[in-house]
Amino acid sequence: MKTTIPEPAARTAWAARLRPPAARPPGAVRRRAGPPTAAFAVLVVAALVALPGGPARAFTGEHHEDITRRALPWQPATLAEMADARDGAVNADDKRPYFDLGPLHCDNADYLAPRHAPDYPRTRDRATTELVACVGTSVARFRNALRAADGLVDADGRVRTDQTDLSARCIWDERPAPAKCAVLEQLGRGWHPLEDFYAHSNWTDRAAPGPIGTANPPGLGRTDVAPFFDIRRYSGMKDADWAREVRALVPEDLATGCYPDLDSTGVRPADCAGRVAHNRDLNKDTPASVRSKTGDNFRRATAAASAEISRQWKAFEAELRATYPDMRRGAQMVCALVHDDPAAACPPP
Repeated sequence: MKTTIPEPAARTAWAARLRPPAARPPGAVRRRAGPPTAAFAVLVVAALVALPGGPARAFTGEHHEDITRRALPWQPATLAEMADARDGAVNADDKRPYFDLGPLHCDNADYLAPRHAPDYPRTRDRATTELVACVGTSVARFRNALRAADGLVDADGRVRTDQTDLSARCIWDERPAPAKCAVLEQLGRGWHPLEDFYAHSNWTDRAAPGPIGTANPPGLGRTDVAPFFDIRRYSGMKDADWAREVRALVPEDLATGCYPDLDSTGVRPADCAGRVAHNRDLNKDTPASVRSKTGDNFRRATAAASAEISRQWKAFEAELRATYPDMRRGAQMVCALVHDDPAAACPPP
């Protein structure tokens, strides 16, 4: 049976109401940013009901690590905090309960146009709703990271050593944390669905030879990054406005795979019969995935994901400089984020 939970007032923007990171009081234990708001929390509680075991359903931790490392020109310890295959921030959403929330992995935006499947059980609009929810998770995390960055430096632009020290590993549990850990968590959780999109969708790939259908959906064969991941600009817009823009930018044949996790309305598919399935039909999570074996589909997906994260980091860096220009605070925040020893690498302005 499907599990249904109450639908948020704005169902496609449930993740956009994530609470910003909480400040860490002096002497507090090194932990994470504040818990999500009620609408998101309901989904989290529902997701605590464990799913049956099954095949991998996202880029593996090793592939997320490789994608992220190729994208970021950061120093080693900081890069490990973000990218590590097991403990990095970019892999935090692959742990429960986050693992079971479809929008955090760009799942369930499956669709086939009538020329390919006249009776496909999902409309283009319903599939796009799931994609909008996926974008919303990244918009919310971007906003949170921008606010958390304010704690990296003081009012005069001096790096705060107590907020940027990485001598102890960060913990990704969304509780109060030093500012650098809080920013990394928000960015990592926001970048994870963007990386997953390229593995879970047909944006970059090509279909196998033969008829197009649920087992062999069309491939868009794109080599550019998705224009509807303009996360920096969306973060300064009203949610309804950027959601409208995303809908206008989605190609007719774009699809991600059906997976039995919670979609943006809190519904968990009982199965994916008659739909383009994540595990069976579309994912490129590993080179061994069925879809990866057509041409160079796996390489195309990972290359696009790395290009996306490179774009997202440059956008966040630019937003820090624009939001915190006084005393070069934004530039100092960037320095504190990319260096392992910011106190030494980022002298006062």
